Amino acid sequence: MVQANACYAVFQRSVDDYHRFDNIDAAIQNPFPADSLEHMLYAKNWIDTVQWHLEDLIRNPDIDPVEGMQLKRRIDTSNQKRTDMVERIDDYFVQEFAGVIPVPGARINSETPAWLLDRMSILVLKIYHMDEQVHRTDADERHRQQCAAKLNILMEQKEDMRQAFDELLEDISKGVRRFKVYRQMKMYNDASLNPVLYGKGSSRG
Repeated sequence: MVQANACYAVFQRSVDDYHRFDNIDAAIQNPFPADSLEHMLYAKNWIDTVQWHLEDLIRNPDIDPVEGMQLKRRIDTSNQKRTDMVERIDDYFVQEFAGVIPVPGARINSETPAWLLDRMSILVLKIYHMDEQVHRTDADERHRQQCAAKLNILMEQKEDMRQAFDELLEDISKGVRRFKVYRQMKMYNDASLNPVLYGKGSSRG
């Protein structure tokens, strides 16, 4: 059964690989076998890492409006890819635990294993970039100390999420907790559901 630390290691490798280039257009070179969970986790974090930097770029107060709209559309596409990848990872866990019969009264977990992994992936990114702030030579000591305090909290959260993930999978394997996969059914990217896209011409706030 997969462990949280192994997932963290894959996320960290993706973050480190991306920052060798630090380019939102760099081509992903996934080092894991195509049919493996690790391959999906690496791809998932790569999406997150690129989007992290897209979100930085779009917040430039001097950005050209046309470029800003292009970035916004790219972020929308990235969000959809992120959701699709999370659901693929959940499909893996559905198959992994297909033979487990929940015990009577088994508690349902509102967060699926893959959506917990989504938070863990983002957390690895937060830690990477907060650590950068701790070591900034162009920032004053007060800034570095504040970021160091935040980094300590993030590291504590990382450990808590490691425990939560491992306990969740253990409980699911024993049948004492269960989960359901509800497809996100995002509406804003769907031309048949977004009234602006299907021709109504306006959206009800």
